[in-house]
Amino acid sequence: MGSNRYLSCFLIFQWVLTTSGFVPLEISRNAKIPQSTVFASSSSTADDVDKSQLSEKQLDFTMGYINKHHQDLLADFAKAFSEVGAEQAKKNAWSGGSYVIESSKIVGIDTEKFDLEVTIKLRGKKLLVKTVSVDLEADVLPERKRSYTNKAPVPVYDGVTLSAIDYIMRRLGRLCWAVGKPEVSGKLIQLAIQLDGDGVGKLPENMFLNQVPHNRYVRRYFYDGASQATLEACILCSQKQISNRMKITSMFPEMNPSMDSYRIGTILELVRVIAIRLAEENLRVRVCVQGSMGVGIFTGVPKSLNGVSKLLQMMDWESDEGEENEGMVGEYIRFGNIGREHVVDAHTNADGEKVEQDDVFILIAPQSMVGIESSIMGSLAEMVEAAGDRPVILLNPDLVDKVSSQGQQSVRGRKQRIEFAESFKPIYHFQNIYVSGTSYFPILGAITKLHPGEQFVAHQRRDMKNGDEIYVPCLSDEEIPTGEAILAAFET
Repeated sequence: MGSNRYLSCFLIFQWVLTTSGFVPLEISRNAKIPQSTVFASSSSTADDVDKSQLSEKQLDFTMGYINKHHQDLLADFAKAFSEVGAEQAKKNAWSGGSYVIESSKIVGIDTEKFDLEVTIKLRGKKLLVKTVSVDLEADVLPERKRSYTNKAPVPVYDGVTLSAIDYIMRRLGRLCWAVGKPEVSGKLIQLAIQLDGDGVGKLPENMFLNQVPHNRYVRRYFYDGASQATLEACILCSQKQISNRMKITSMFPEMNPSMDSYRIGTILELVRVIAIRLAEENLRVRVCVQGSMGVGIFTGVPKSLNGVSKLLQMMDWESDEGEENEGMVGEYIRFGNIGREHVVDAHTNADGEKVEQDDVFILIAPQSMVGIESSIMGSLAEMVEAAGDRPVILLNPDLVDKVSSQGQQSVRGRKQRIEFAESFKPIYHFQNIYVSGTSYFPILGAITKLHPGEQFVAHQRRDMKNGDEIYVPCLSDEEIPTGEAILAAFET
């Protein structure tokens, strides 16, 4: 790929969280450890391996791999985060080259720190070997901030746990970004997958998203992933660990309205799976589609949402008498538009019947339109305010300004609109990567965030000789990586 080519990705916003809502539920995922547990390096031959500690195989392989393939990275770690780096900066300030770090190798690791054996060359003296420790949550030393850049710490959520190998690789990935070697973060994700981690950043083989329509199992994979992530996010919100303003981006080809492969049935199926999953946990869900916007004869809804409101109510929810979800629609799943008036609080109606409040709001692809009074921001902001601390989940939103007369989506208030859009935090993200231009094929890879507590991972799609297709993790970060960073990782 030529250096003048770059990646085309759809805009996404990042955020921070805070709020509450309803009764917490337990999520059971694969065997995991609390994020404060310390590793041990004992071996185990049992089939049910204790994931709260690195096995002897994991420990030996991890240190062997990093020492063999990333010696320059370890030297940077020593310079940026350890006492020898501070000492080198002081001594070389007066006479460059008087204190040189010749090499560095990792000799131990646990959940709190890793140990480096650093070989130092002092001018006019014999080589000196020092063992130093680096905290996994370390920040760049003050003496080294001209050469290296601090990264925000990895967020920690109570009750969200990781296997030992995934825990350590995520934090090492953060340090890789700090020392200017982000491409190594993807290799560490690969290493964790190979060493029996929890599969963080792992995508199924042979999805063949270039083929439309997609196979049923492919759609099911995305539906199940998004619904599980949504449930986890609602639980975290109820525990006041994340904000109630959430965002799902699911942009595989059948969900991308910019492509001729866009299939409205796929987005409706996704909404149905998410809504039913939440309703099964006794949460009342309101599914909302924006109504007509505009003035006079210039009214309408975005083309990608045309007919969606009616189709939602016509589709089979298996909610009739005798069916699997009997009585769910109307009682636990309700429909509406975007606006304050569609938020229902607990009350007693005119007939004396008790009406339960909406617990969760799912808004399908909210977006502004070209023209006068065609911004979705006003109605959306009013609805979010009326919802209070209840989860408001935007599915594939497009909250950028559109061309309009009278400056309604122009310079006035743009900062506030951007800040409002950015207040919705990603809880699930799948977005294909393409070569920039008018064509959306071939697919180069994907950017993912498969759970609210996980990091973003950029994958490169590769074709195998036997005709199979795989997605290889090439980059990971707590924030969505830029196209330039992804392309650089693809080329290494």
